[in-house]
Amino acid sequence: MIPKIFLLTLLLLATSTKYIYAELQSQVIDYMDGDTVLEGYIVYDDNFNGKRPGIMVVHEWTGLGPYEKMRADQLAKLGYVALAADIYGKGIRPNAREEASKQAGIYRNNRQLMRNRAKAGIVQLKKHPLVNNKDVAAIGYCFGGGVVLELARSGADVQGVVSFHGNLDTPHPEDARTIKAKVLVLHGADDPHVPSEQINSFKKEMGSAGVDWQIISYQNAVHSFTNPSSGNDPSKGATYNEKADKQSWSDMLTFFRKIFLNFS
Repeated sequence: MIPKIFLLTLLLLATSTKYIYAELQSQVIDYMDGDTVLEGYIVYDDNFNGKRPGIMVVHEWTGLGPYEKMRADQLAKLGYVALAADIYGKGIRPNAREEASKQAGIYRNNRQLMRNRAKAGIVQLKKHPLVNNKDVAAIGYCFGGGVVLELARSGADVQGVVSFHGNLDTPHPEDARTIKAKVLVLHGADDPHVPSEQINSFKKEMGSAGVDWQIISYQNAVHSFTNPSSGNDPSKGATYNEKADKQSWSDMLTFFRKIFLNFS
């Protein structure tokens, strides 16, 4: 008979080994929107067992880069499967402000194309074997914040969308009636790129359509307040605000706990 103390030691070693070697599993993947190749980044933590919610992360106007991958990693460490999606297409990663504006403008002027690219990301995320397809959400930063709101307006089958300092305008406010998702907007109270007129129109749009929505505004925060690379000069209209960054992330997690009732 094997001594109980030996069995206990083996159990502890097995548990310790699993903990030691548990890590983030990430992969750069190609996926498609029609004939266009998109290149995303998908990540999960293998220390969590079974299916779990999936979160799509949509990039700023400079395209998918280290910042969005960092946010995806943060979500994976919390137990989610995260896909940092690609709206622009494989290899299109603007370096200069002018080129970023040009690329973002393509999609802002063609909201159907924007929606299609976002939907392609959701389809890809739901294909992952660890994703519970009934528990999927999307978050976006700046340009990406506007993208996830358009995704919601398309009637996409997602539980929720979260916009961080994103634009709120749309040429199709009537489409809000098709929204199935709960909507959370995390907004810099002093953001010069999202004027009060845009906020009021958004409130009217959501209210008229009976959407489950909320806006949270952060004091002394301007545009791009979650990204440390935005600098530290609020007078430029876009700068990092550590307090607003941390609070908005916490508010997003509270939102997720409400929409993903079977996941903690």
